[in-house]
Amino acid sequence: MPRVLLFGPARDVAGGASRTDLAGATVKDVLADGSARYGPVFADLCHHAQVWVNGEPADEATAVGDADEVALLPPVSGG
Repeated sequence: MPRVLLFGPARDVAGGASRTDLAGATVKDVLADGSARYGPVFADLCHHAQVWVNGEPADEATAVGDADEVALLPPVSGG
């Protein structure tokens, strides 16, 4: 299963875990597994987060495998 790195609110929703293994063949599948596991708040966070796979920007159609690392990054603001 792909390893998913969680930051900010996603980490909080996952009970403080900074990483978890979630099942899926695409980013969309992985996020759906996380939503099923952690609930609607996690699902909402996924809609606003940036997703990177192995250090590169990704979208929902990006394929992932067991050796991949998916990072779920919360939106940030600056100023």
